[in-house]
Amino acid sequence: MIKSSAISAVLKLTLLLSLIILLASTNSFSQKTEHYNSPLYAPKTYDPTQTGVSSGLPKGLQKVGIEQKLDSQLPLDAQFKDENGNTVNLSDYFNKGKPIVLALVYYECPMLCNEVLNGLTGSLKGISFDTGKDFDVIAISFDARENDKANLAKNKKDSYMARYERGGGTDEGWHFLTGTQSEIDKVTNAVGFKYEFDEQTDQFAHAGGIIVLTPEGKISRYLYGIDYAPKDLKFSLMESAESKIGNPVEKLFLYCFHYDPASGKYGLTILSILRLLSIATIFGLGVMFIVFWRYNKNKAAGLK
Repeated sequence: MIKSSAISAVLKLTLLLSLIILLASTNSFSQKTEHYNSPLYAPKTYDPTQTGVSSGLPKGLQKVGIEQKLDSQLPLDAQFKDENGNTVNLSDYFNKGKPIVLALVYYECPMLCNEVLNGLTGSLKGISFDTGKDFDVIAISFDARENDKANLAKNKKDSYMARYERGGGTDEGWHFLTGTQSEIDKVTNAVGFKYEFDEQTDQFAHAGGIIVLTPEGKISRYLYGIDYAPKDLKFSLMESAESKIGNPVEKLFLYCFHYDPASGKYGLTILSILRLLSIATIFGLGVMFIVFWRYNKNKAAGLK
């Protein structure tokens, strides 16, 4: 039989831990609520008089995301300009027996795109495969305005080669492309990448993620967010090299709209989940306390 003193000690310890979790999450929510004039940016100075913006998702966000189109063919006839200003077709990078990692970004993005490229570079540094030898990386700007900005793509590539810190000709496996809107649309439509332009902030709303392609240019795998586990990326490249197509995964999107420059955090949704879990835990413990109390009461009555 379970001793009442042991039950009481366990209950006290569990309740204490749950209260700590709840207090931590409540403290996060007790901070001031930011009011936004734009779905993308918060004002630099907090002004509680600013109202009139819905706390729900903006209409533009409903059209943003990444629709999985596994086994779909990338338009290899799409034409772009590489970081050196040369005109290239996507077909120039395929049919060489190597898988390719595709990142759809834009180079002057102040937020999410840099995080996507940073996460990709960090993950690639954690695997033994080398770009240019085992696979290639293609970054395509979906901002057609960047096609006419000299050295923008080149400077972007140089910065990530410095971050990658791996010589031996690995820079030949990185390609930073720009293009016209019609060519960009061919690619974004083929891979299911949906984005919207916000005129108020002069920025794009889009989801974060990378796409792994087979040597023939077919979509093998989607990896979402900004942090890609090296082992996941490595296995994806190995499967893609063998022209294997992955299975659909849960769409865990990370949107520019969710970023709060005032706090520098993405975590409001996570804090909401944490708070709900804390409440559910305490409710469950309350039920357990009643059950054990009745058990001890009945046991005590039986001993009389």
